[in-house]
Amino acid sequence: MASRFSYFQLHRRLYTTTSQWSVRQVRNSNFLGSLEDLKNDISDSDFIALSLQRTGSSSFPWHRLQPFDTHDTAYCKAKYAAEKFQIIQFSLCPFSVRDSKLIAHPYNFHLFPRDELNIGMPSYSFSCQVSHLTSMAREGFDFGAWVYDGISYLSRAQESIAKTQMGSQTLPPNINAVKPSSELSVADTIFVQRVKSRVKNWKDAYDSSSKTSDALLSTLKKLIVGSEQYGSRPSIVIDVYSERQVLLVLELLKEFSDDLVPVVISAKGGGTQAVRAILTSSKEDKILLEKELQYLEDKENKKFRGFREVIDVISASQKPIVSYNSLHDFTFIHSKFLAPLPTSIDEYASSLHSVFPRVHDVKHLMSKIGGLSKPMSIAAAYSYLKKQYYAPSYLDIPVEAPGNDHKPHGHNAIRLCHLFAQVCSVLKIDLSGVQSNDNECLASMLDECSNVSSFSPYHCKPKDEDVKIWAQGVRKVSCRHLVFLWGLREGLTARLLKASLEGTHEVFCEEFDVRFVDKKCAIVVFSQPDLSETFLDAINSDNIVGSLREMVSEGLRAAGYETYKKICSFDLWEADLAESLERAILEADPETAQLDINYSNDSFIYLNDL
Repeated sequence: MASRFSYFQLHRRLYTTTSQWSVRQVRNSNFLGSLEDLKNDISDSDFIALSLQRTGSSSFPWHRLQPFDTHDTAYCKAKYAAEKFQIIQFSLCPFSVRDSKLIAHPYNFHLFPRDELNIGMPSYSFSCQVSHLTSMAREGFDFGAWVYDGISYLSRAQESIAKTQMGSQTLPPNINAVKPSSELSVADTIFVQRVKSRVKNWKDAYDSSSKTSDALLSTLKKLIVGSEQYGSRPSIVIDVYSERQVLLVLELLKEFSDDLVPVVISAKGGGTQAVRAILTSSKEDKILLEKELQYLEDKENKKFRGFREVIDVISASQKPIVSYNSLHDFTFIHSKFLAPLPTSIDEYASSLHSVFPRVHDVKHLMSKIGGLSKPMSIAAAYSYLKKQYYAPSYLDIPVEAPGNDHKPHGHNAIRLCHLFAQVCSVLKIDLSGVQSNDNECLASMLDECSNVSSFSPYHCKPKDEDVKIWAQGVRKVSCRHLVFLWGLREGLTARLLKASLEGTHEVFCEEFDVRFVDKKCAIVVFSQPDLSETFLDAINSDNIVGSLREMVSEGLRAAGYETYKKICSFDLWEADLAESLERAILEADPETAQLDINYSNDSFIYLNDL
């Protein structure tokens, strides 16, 4: 009894001190200083929890993830939301578990997709939901600071485009590893000899200028060989017309590597415009120049990347990431910080896995506990565990963090750390094993609950996968058992609709279930897949009879699961599912499509006649 009392004391203490949690609030004005601290905290931690606050989510009921969604349709919905809405707050919490003590370092980044470089990126516009903004306003969120001091960013793909548009000067990759891909052609040989002669004459001009007192003569020599100044150091610019010529020049300059530092000059239209060779006075001067160039390149990269520096730090750490809704979180992360989302879920999983190899979904992990038949928020899941299981752990957060304003922004990442530790404790997963990397049980059990990995090609379910339905609890059936119905009379409930369908056709003599997806569309679940096909054939037939014919004459329409997949894949996101299904059927009908493009001359307005 004493231990249980102390456990509830602990949880009461954790909940009553929520408002005192010290979360570092990071905006553009304190971003660079916080970035260095974050790097250290990530390095010292074993896991990284993340939670996103968005400008909105799915606007209409059927746009949200449904129990009957397959992996493909779920990805399509997550992709649609990620491309439509923006991330307002990105909460990060590097943490470790030592015995029963959870050590957390929470950060909350405020993001705004401002066009810092005047290049039209990262975003021209995005959608907002009033309910989301209202909720944030109640929490005291400063929308003015968000707009004017929010951290901007470019994705990796956008950074590449921006550098192409603006041009840049960068150090080449390891010059000792640079080699042309094949034997030299005649044209290559002529190009190399010409460049080699020019570089040699240029160097000789500077060597001779140091031995002569005739300033005019030395200046003329430098002008003839095309010398320029790079700061206080002499340089020469070598024009190139292909990436192969870039490699040839870099290979050639290795002969002068004791004196020269090459810099690649990008063209604004894309590709490489030239290679600049900078002459140094000594080995120490060369090292100093390379450090200066690397500093300038890093500074320019930070200007392009903005908040994406954080994403790159997380990726480079290779630390396991903890999320509560990994599909939605990481479609947003991929879309905003990596590249446009692929159309295929397999391509998405492969791309994501290359950047974040280990992502653990706590919601998926909780399904192994049992008793959780429907989705829960982080707070509800934590409350459920508190009531049902004894799994104590202390939460150790720095008393005061720079930039903390004691508002609730970013607290979800802290809750997620604690929830993850609680779930692992219930499942007898020893998180302290991650520090020594010798706990095979820990690695295997956590990898099993990695929901992102379950979307990867090597963990994919069969294409004809089962989906969940509501029928006396939750059970799974093949998606081939499902039929969508719309064009129904107003005021129908699922029970009345089921009663209306019974006896209208032989397929309804077998077991079936009916549920509404939204106000205008219902889903029928048959006990056998061939019954759905029989019903679809019947309802679209001219020989339909009886009460089913009356329902069809009143507007009843039906479609199988393939039509539902089509509207998700082709982005037919109408407000009502019925409208989207109707549109998909119309667009699939070639006769209807032909009618849509046969216009009458009378329907045009000619400006010359006005």
